[in-house]
Amino acid sequence: MTAPFLGVVIVAYNSADVILDCLESLLGSSGVRLCVAIVDNASTDTTVADLRGWASGRAGYVASVDLPFKVLPSAKPLTLHDEADLSDISGHRLTLIETGSNGGFAAGVNRGLAFLAKQPEIDRFWILNPDSVVPPETALAFATEPAPVEGFALMGGRVLYLDTPDVIQIDGGTIDRRSGVTHNVHLFASHSATRPPDPTIFNFITGASMVASRTFLEAAGPMQEDYFLYYEEVDWAQRRGNLPLIYCEMGVVFHRTGTAIGSPTKDRPASTFSLYFKHRGRMRFVRRHFPRNLPLAYAWSFAKAGQILLKGYPFEAWTMLLGSLGAPPPASVRKRLSADAAASAFGRPASGS
Repeated sequence: MTAPFLGVVIVAYNSADVILDCLESLLGSSGVRLCVAIVDNASTDTTVADLRGWASGRAGYVASVDLPFKVLPSAKPLTLHDEADLSDISGHRLTLIETGSNGGFAAGVNRGLAFLAKQPEIDRFWILNPDSVVPPETALAFATEPAPVEGFALMGGRVLYLDTPDVIQIDGGTIDRRSGVTHNVHLFASHSATRPPDPTIFNFITGASMVASRTFLEAAGPMQEDYFLYYEEVDWAQRRGNLPLIYCEMGVVFHRTGTAIGSPTKDRPASTFSLYFKHRGRMRFVRRHFPRNLPLAYAWSFAKAGQILLKGYPFEAWTMLLGSLGAPPPASVRKRLSADAAASAFGRPASGS
């Protein structure tokens, strides 16, 4: 029996410290043929050099000591194909796509999807964060999870915190339409003690680990790129029409969380960089999909900023308000972006469509 195909898109930006763990865990997948598109968004660290050295075998791989399961090095050398190579997929295949600029998460995903979609044998496209590691059975589970007769839009699984592997980060997401605030289903619940969720309650699937069907991709089109960071996958799911969101019980991923942009964890508040883009994205999302609720969403922003202020974080509160109001970010946030990334992040006005 021929092993099924699964496309994988990994968007990397300054991911040198985590991406090899991710790729080695993927290459340990069995019973499935993976076509992995690594999209590098103009990393300024050693990500690309490390990938080339690792693939050639010149640089050895040693798994990080904190991984929740054993990851063994794959046989080297490996070929890192280029974007023009659409040769037959006989086994796992890696393609490195260097964008030359940082257009944000959605732009990187779209570039990877466009490449993978040229290969007709691939019907499912797994978007995976580079700071994740996946057990050997996860890829096959995503490739073979039964779908409804009408097909599906997006499929999720269980994302666990890598540093506390029995703790759930997200099973799926819901949205408060009044404020645009998203909520993680089963956040901080015990993996071993928590049953699979009912996916009919989901409004979106997390972009950290999300499988899109070809049917959905062709109907909905690419992700909106004007968010730059946050809410891209939330927006995408709103364009699914009648196609359902589904859940794969065996689709388990371990996620480091916030290694690149300072997203919040159970024990750490969000960075100002994360706060600015998250709340800018939230308001863009509400304006695009629930414009009548904008007054409520703005009221929520001011109330939340007041709460942050009372906790002793005045700069964080101010940064959150700037993002909510669509104002330019503080210098400390903007300086984290290269010139081309800043042009991508701030050069495209949000549309209402």
